[in-house]
Amino acid sequence: MADSYHHGLRVTEVNEGLRPIRSISSAIQGLVATAEDADETKFPLNTPVLVTNTQAAVAKAGTQGTLKTALQAMANQSNSICVVVRVATAEDEEAQSANVIGTVNAEGKYTGAKALLLAKSKLGVQPRIIGAPGLDTATVATELAIIAKKLRAFAYVYAWGCKTKEEAVAYRDAIAAREVMVIWPNFVAFNTTTAQSETVPAVAVAMGLRAKIDNELGWHKTLSNVAVSGVTGIDADVTWDLQDPATDAGYLNSNEVTTLIQSEGFRFWGSRTCSDDPLFAFENYTRTAQIMADTVAEAHMWAIDKPMHGSLVNDMIEGITAKQREWTRLGYLMGGDAWYDPELNSKDTLKAGKLYVDYDYTPVPPLEDLNFRQRITDRYLTDFASKITA
Repeated sequence: MADSYHHGLRVTEVNEGLRPIRSISSAIQGLVATAEDADETKFPLNTPVLVTNTQAAVAKAGTQGTLKTALQAMANQSNSICVVVRVATAEDEEAQSANVIGTVNAEGKYTGAKALLLAKSKLGVQPRIIGAPGLDTATVATELAIIAKKLRAFAYVYAWGCKTKEEAVAYRDAIAAREVMVIWPNFVAFNTTTAQSETVPAVAVAMGLRAKIDNELGWHKTLSNVAVSGVTGIDADVTWDLQDPATDAGYLNSNEVTTLIQSEGFRFWGSRTCSDDPLFAFENYTRTAQIMADTVAEAHMWAIDKPMHGSLVNDMIEGITAKQREWTRLGYLMGGDAWYDPELNSKDTLKAGKLYVDYDYTPVPPLEDLNFRQRITDRYLTDFASKITA
């Protein structure tokens, strides 16, 4: 405020205090698909398109390629917001994978899956659940892992080309990324266009179900053991028993491959990622880390370039701890805290305009291995005589 002469009263507005932190949208899908006969005005090639009604978008998706099947499988689970990138169809697998992966051309245009990186700047939304169902070869899966890391998203990929559970395990063993889950085998569903049952990519179902779980339960719940809609079977034989680990499903899960089972409907079975760090072994551990990081970061843009008084730091710490308490009450976290470390924030770092605020959290573990201990005993016979009234 200018120190000028004034005979009267001045009011200076000081905007300090706790800012509420709004959770980011976690249920936005990012889909890469083919469809040569799709509506080109609705789905232009290599362009991220915002779809707010996946079921309605099926009508514009054509009947060729993977787009219609993927959108319908997703819509069967949840009619959520989706960013779609349509890529050209190619004759052979290598060329198709190149189209799906995409590039950045000489004019700076992003194509293929890389176009998902433009969604936030072009459409105002950031995909958090990504996949290329029916197109996710091993090379595509590698690219999706890279894009998922950049977007702080989670990618679902199929164990491409695998005919047996052993091949699926070997496929998963080649991936090391906490942002990826490998699924095997696929679902079967009735196709109203061809009037016959056909294979439906499990990845598309997983993307739709993940959005549904996020919207209805929360990102702290894994994909596993939730009934899916719109499927009639599984395209490979997978043995499973709730109490016996020596099954196909048990073998796949123990090797961090999510599989499919039928028990009161059809379900995904497995919560493990492809992480080489045990701290992020579970799908919800990775997503908790991603959502916390972006929620806290995006909620504090207002603080950048503000005068760095102690009150500013207090406001940020109080805001973070308040959000952690909210998430803990809702069951999204086990707990968390935020604090200022005076040793880390030396006078030199503060003088340079740099501030460190620490916070921690504990994600909610999924109950993966439930054990009941059953005993047989004769101690309930000791008072047998007291039960006889005659």
